[in-house]
Amino acid sequence: MQIHNEGKKIIPVAFFVLAVIDAIIYFTLRDYLIFYVLMAASLSLAVLVVFFFRVPQREIVRNKKHVLAAADGEIVEIIKVYEKEYFKDERLQVSIFMSVFNVHQNRAPIGGEVVYQHHKRGAYYPAFVKKSSELNERCSTVFKMDDGTEVLSRQIAGTVAQRIVTYKKPGHKIEQGDEYGFIRFGSRVDLFLPLDSEVQVKLHQKTVGGQTVVALLNHSK
Repeated sequence: MQIHNEGKKIIPVAFFVLAVIDAIIYFTLRDYLIFYVLMAASLSLAVLVVFFFRVPQREIVRNKKHVLAAADGEIVEIIKVYEKEYFKDERLQVSIFMSVFNVHQNRAPIGGEVVYQHHKRGAYYPAFVKKSSELNERCSTVFKMDDGTEVLSRQIAGTVAQRIVTYKKPGHKIEQGDEYGFIRFGSRVDLFLPLDSEVQVKLHQKTVGGQTVVALLNHSK
């Protein structure tokens, strides 16, 4: 199992903090039953931190007619909305909620060029609620295919997530399914698609980033 670069920054700090806490617990509570409970909890937390930053090896099947899931998680919304930040028209919104147990890499739903990106500070409502899309801290990235088809992928921080990272900036080229960002500790990704896209997923369906086909595009050549 590979560890994401974001994890290489966080894991040593988390382990140091846990080690300090464990030392305090050992010297103050080792003669009590709760000592074993707390040590088991500390070990479980250490394992969870490592597990969170795992990077699975995946085979990406690229197809210009497909919009791929931008993240692992669960489909929590499929609705028609007015997207007012970039498109300023109606779009199909497909939202994927990521729990702390999901892989948190964010992958490009289509291949092409990054033509827009905007990071906005905001609140930290639970990422599975509807208002998080408009009110939470978020970063919108638009991918544009060679034929002009555009898909907006919006990374949204949740209650626990406090850091949204993007590795691709406007002007960068990216292959469909490649990593473009990462969100720490529970979050959400909203995809905004052309209205004539044919959605291929259902509410509460589990998704695999870079593999699950979220929709079929009718604008692609």
